[in-house]
Amino acid sequence: MRTARARRTTVATASLALILFACAPVEEDPGEDEGSAGDPASAPDCAVDDLDLVADGRLTVGTDDPAYEPYFVDDDPTNGEGFESAVAYAVAEEMGFAPDEVDWTVVKFNNSFQPGAKPFDFDINQISITPARAQAVTFSQGYYSASQAIISLKDGPYADAASLAELKDARLGAQIGTTSLEAVEAEIDPGNEPQVFNDTSAAKQALLNGQVDAIVADLPTAFYITAVEIPAAQVVGQFQVTSGKTEEFGLLLEKDNPLVTCVDAALTTLKEDGTLEQIERKWLSDAVDVPTLS
Repeated sequence: MRTARARRTTVATASLALILFACAPVEEDPGEDEGSAGDPASAPDCAVDDLDLVADGRLTVGTDDPAYEPYFVDDDPTNGEGFESAVAYAVAEEMGFAPDEVDWTVVKFNNSFQPGAKPFDFDINQISITPARAQAVTFSQGYYSASQAIISLKDGPYADAASLAELKDARLGAQIGTTSLEAVEAEIDPGNEPQVFNDTSAAKQALLNGQVDAIVADLPTAFYITAVEIPAAQVVGQFQVTSGKTEEFGLLLEKDNPLVTCVDAALTTLKEDGTLEQIERKWLSDAVDVPTLS
């Protein structure tokens, strides 16, 4: 078993080797920066005793606090309730960990994809896989394909908007550091500077207070906000970014962490045997009746 101390030693040795051979040119493939691209021939042994973990024999999972529904229930990631809590425990089980061998640690959303060492084995927090983030961290394969959604009050001035163009003059808001905020800027490009909030709670309060006409969040979050938290609100519509790729959430790991191979193997099994689909169906609402804005 490789201990955390052994891992630091390995990193130090690798750093020395990089210094000694820094003059050798290396051609990088930018395509490997987005998501995981492990070489099966060099895949590590995925037996628990052979994994390089933050804590020996235990899987440490990061997420934010508060942890919002429908991804977590009762702000308690440890109960296995909610989409992402259930996914985390399913991945853990597939990797060989019992529920009582999973530890949770609080990591703020915007800090999770910053460069540097991580206090977790993987983080799960509705983190979209993007090339920019993948420069600093390693992502697993996607575990959920996400649409963005416009949320307004039912009697709001943009409640009947049928296209993104109709939102050009709206006062829009989204959480800082999210692809929702990026989508507002890239897809809607409103005449008013988008308002930025530290978390979803602040964005919801701004909507209720009339500071914004609408807020943008991923579709499952939008369903929960309108069904449970703000019954006076509605989902105006959903949209995808036009980058040519479907937006996906991925499990986030420290840059170049070989554990990603084992995490990906677990996710592949969960997709193939239908477990991931069952979890999604249980915890995330159906998007069929939500109009698509373009």
